[in-house]
Amino acid sequence: MSNHYAIATVTATIQQLLDKAVGKDVVGATATMVSPDAPSNVLPDPGVNVFLYQVTPNAAVRNEDLPTRRADAALVQRPRVGIDLHYLLTVYGDAAQFEPQRVLGSVVRTLHEKPVLTRVQIDAARTAFPVLTPSNLSSEVELVKLTQLPLTLEELSKLWSVFFQTKYQLSVAYLGTVVLIEGEAPFASPLPVRLRKLYVETFREPVIEQVVAASGDDDPILDGSQIRIRGQRLAGDTVDVLVDGALATGVTAADGEVTATLPALPAGVHGVQVQHPRKMGIPPPGIDHPGVVSNVFPFVLTPTIRKNGAYDILLSNQTTKVVVPDTFDSADVTITIDPIVRESQRVAFIFNELVATKAHAYTFVGQARSVDTNTITIRAVDVVPGQYLVRVQVDGADSPLDVTGNAYSDPKVTL
Repeated sequence: MSNHYAIATVTATIQQLLDKAVGKDVVGATATMVSPDAPSNVLPDPGVNVFLYQVTPNAAVRNEDLPTRRADAALVQRPRVGIDLHYLLTVYGDAAQFEPQRVLGSVVRTLHEKPVLTRVQIDAARTAFPVLTPSNLSSEVELVKLTQLPLTLEELSKLWSVFFQTKYQLSVAYLGTVVLIEGEAPFASPLPVRLRKLYVETFREPVIEQVVAASGDDDPILDGSQIRIRGQRLAGDTVDVLVDGALATGVTAADGEVTATLPALPAGVHGVQVQHPRKMGIPPPGIDHPGVVSNVFPFVLTPTIRKNGAYDILLSNQTTKVVVPDTFDSADVTITIDPIVRESQRVAFIFNELVATKAHAYTFVGQARSVDTNTITIRAVDVVPGQYLVRVQVDGADSPLDVTGNAYSDPKVTL
């Protein structure tokens, strides 16, 4: 690959090539490499001026060096950039002697006869310009090729308009492609592949469409319970169920349904996936490969109020306030919850009056905690005395209520 001298080397090689050609065809003609708006005493008279006016990425090779880095950002090969060079070739001389047109004819003929910059030509340019001695363009596998660009009158007008107060001179544009410039950072090459082992199988991506409690579609999903996953192409040689990336246990699979026991999780929303891992490598059974994985499907793990005969709900520090004609009670409400509540989770107690002509409802939000815990205490303030159903809400997931007959019955407290 070429180093950063490549662009200058291409320009110098074109100048040397044209300098010899126009000097042979038109007496006294030379080739220069200055801006078209340079003073007249540095422009050729007669001759041709080579000016690089634009550099663009080469679409064909711009992504050939991907990937250049491993996952840890270490280089596995040197990055390289492929660019195209756009040149404006402007001819000068005595118009009465047709020198600009004679020089232009020499230029067009030369670049058509020799459209590829050879290694010999490049090395000759390096010799002519000692500053380019470090250039290694001549060792590049891809040689630079020159083609004429069909600029319209409008494009040519816009190009010359960037040269302030400079009169238009007869010009043609050429494209030099492709110039490859390689980075100089050190890189590490991996060892060659010693043994190849190819695995071919039909691609069957599992798809999850529904997640419910194994005890019943309408039952809440509780801590440590079994879930039933429904979908398509769920069965495989090996089936794993991942819940938030952790493996579930007790997996049994059919093509349309998988059951599994949940790992320890906090209450709230979680994501489940079905994975078909593969055993690959030598010697057998080799190593685990992730294989194919389904979509992530959300489900809600419902918190529950712990029950030891009666629900584990404790009232303390009860107070009464009378605002004539109304009476209000307040109390610290302590509830033991499963699963454990993480310190970062939002917890609220929801009270709904059980029997009343005009039922009252309250929501009390707990304060931030510094540790994970199963026991939450929240003060219920200014509650109208009565019997209330109690729910615990953790990150938006509500604990279930018991049903007796056709009505909710427990858990409840009396304030």
